[in-house]
Amino acid sequence: ICNMEKQLLESSEERTFQYQDSLPSLPVPPLDESLSKYLDSVKPFLNQEEYQRTKDIVKNFENGIGKELHQKLLERAKMRRNWLEDWWLNVAYLDLRISTQIHCNMGGPGPYIEHCWPPKEGTQIERACVNIWHTLKYWDLLRAEKVAIERSRSTVLDMNQFRMLFCTCKIPGLTRDSLCSYFKTEAEGECPSHLIVLCRGRVFAFDAMHEGSMLTPPEIFRQLTYIQKKCYSEPDGPGLAALTSNERTKWAELREYLIHLDPKNLTLLEKIQRSLFVVGLDDCSPHATPEDYTELTKLGLTGDPTVRWGDKSYNSIFFSNGTCSAFCDHSPFDAMALITMLSYAEMKIIENEGKWK
Repeated sequence: ICNMEKQLLESSEERTFQYQDSLPSLPVPPLDESLSKYLDSVKPFLNQEEYQRTKDIVKNFENGIGKELHQKLLERAKMRRNWLEDWWLNVAYLDLRISTQIHCNMGGPGPYIEHCWPPKEGTQIERACVNIWHTLKYWDLLRAEKVAIERSRSTVLDMNQFRMLFCTCKIPGLTRDSLCSYFKTEAEGECPSHLIVLCRGRVFAFDAMHEGSMLTPPEIFRQLTYIQKKCYSEPDGPGLAALTSNERTKWAELREYLIHLDPKNLTLLEKIQRSLFVVGLDDCSPHATPEDYTELTKLGLTGDPTVRWGDKSYNSIFFSNGTCSAFCDHSPFDAMALITMLSYAEMKIIENEGKWK
């Protein structure tokens, strides 16, 4: 972790996204190599006769239509930097019609409880504002391109997924969803800077910046306390966020219906889509110990649907006993981008003993 911090803070000579344009394009693997890997992977599941039959089919494919298809792939690869990306994004994520919030989203506990924050009633808001603040600091580093470039030994890795951590949302479509990202680095211009807070079926927004400066934890604390008091003194709101846990086509139809009811609804939905991330204030108190995160993880992924926006790239969920969980739409990035951000916040929380100094 120390090394990671050093990297983070000493990356001023290198900008996070500086090598993006010079990265090599994705190569098309040789056909024979793919076919031999395929045979290796099916072998354990087949008896001798079935395996022989499969080998014959593969041989015919290699000498027949396989050649033609491989040629088409090579042609496609000449025209684009990543011949696979669109197909993968659509087939694995955006074309799915089942509830992606339940079947596809990812998440888990974070920050952890063994350091400064064991479960304790009455700490929800206090911890949330410290965690939000460190997450905003990471957003700031990313905007300034000061997040260290990930490498595999000395090879530079693609950093594009880090752009999708903030200000990113999936929009439901009738047959295929789409991804919208509104993030911009400082060099690229203005970037949305508001947060969305979900609490007891209601939706709130407030800006994380004021006159060019980031809100401090006490200022965030004031906002969250106001929200909580309001929600506790009035009946629950309509719980609009639960619609994001629907099957995708159904959610797309309901979204269209909401916009049809009042065009102002489109503006409000876009405000949620553009937000930095979503903060969920959840009334549950999941049992959690350093040895057993089962309930916390389960509630993080499948808890109260009115306090999670299932299509948002990042939801930071705080439970009433001060435990917390991340909850993310999987289509914009893989877990490593999220883990890098969460471990940064964790490191800062430990360094400051869970307080704002």
